[in-house]
Amino acid sequence: MWSFSNIADIIHEWLNKTFNATLATLFEMVIAGVCVIGLFAVLGLILVIMERKVAAWIQIRLGPNRVGPKGMMQSMADTLKLLVKEAMTPDGADKFLFNLAPYIAMMVAMLLMAPIAFASNFMMWNLNIGVLYVSAISSVSVISILMAGWASNNKYSLLGAMRSGAQIVSYELSAGLAILSIVVLSGTLNLNEIVLSQADGWWIFKGHIPVIISFIIFIIAVTAETNRAPFDLAEAESELTAGFHTEYSGMKFALFFLAEYVNVFIVCAIGATLFLGGWMPFHIGHWEGFNHIMDFIPSSLWFFGKTFFLIFLIMWFRWTFPRLRIDQLLNLEWKYLLPIGMFNLLLVTAIAILGWYF
Repeated sequence: MWSFSNIADIIHEWLNKTFNATLATLFEMVIAGVCVIGLFAVLGLILVIMERKVAAWIQIRLGPNRVGPKGMMQSMADTLKLLVKEAMTPDGADKFLFNLAPYIAMMVAMLLMAPIAFASNFMMWNLNIGVLYVSAISSVSVISILMAGWASNNKYSLLGAMRSGAQIVSYELSAGLAILSIVVLSGTLNLNEIVLSQADGWWIFKGHIPVIISFIIFIIAVTAETNRAPFDLAEAESELTAGFHTEYSGMKFALFFLAEYVNVFIVCAIGATLFLGGWMPFHIGHWEGFNHIMDFIPSSLWFFGKTFFLIFLIMWFRWTFPRLRIDQLLNLEWKYLLPIGMFNLLLVTAIAILGWYF
């Protein structure tokens, strides 16, 4: 059966036969970069229309229904609108930092794609400290937001950026504790090995109630880290116009807009990898017949199916819960999620030491 890994092997063999090792590696990196940029573009188009359709479904209305069949081309129309809009730079802004901030947001998203296993034997970088790498690089995203807010020379932008900084730094702690629970159970920081450790069952099922608690904490924390409602205090329209990207327009705004959706995809891909087996099919213990049937479904479909399920979950949050105040947001983290996460990690550690997981 054709898969991503088959295509990658064919390209790798052809490049090594045609060019020397250095050029072949360089061309592979260029191809990988182009593929990631292409994936970003496709994800932007898909997730924007998905967001609108999910919102319409939850609110019992039609949503976009004019551009293309059943409105499916609406996100392409929005992209064309952003392409032809003029990119304005305020007079009092720090022009260098103002223009640099959206590109840093996109670069962070591109770097985070590297260690994710999209299918069996298909990932850009099989890094042995993948979990640590993802946790470290994702922290850099706050720099682009702080940079955009400060460089805009706008009080609303600065206030939104400061809120975002407090929010992301706070919720990283709970997200990190939730991730550590899977690291403790699997005994590795390598994302591909974490997936392989779930061959006989996903950790959300094998790890009992403590891992389910870790999963819930992870979903709440990453929703806050990606500035999604009900935690979108950094760009609260009713208070701050548009928050840290108030002064951005045209393609600079589009880069921030795209980075938000790509980051949602990335955190959901990480969640699917850690808790739901990544590209691993749904297996039940020693049920050989059932497991064999599940293996017929391509690993890439399993990965993207689980990832889009989590994306739907995060979108569901947005259109269900009202926006929190900043004090409520920080109280939720420091008074509830963090203590629960620390105690839960102790439980997971005890389960791992005693071998009480399936």
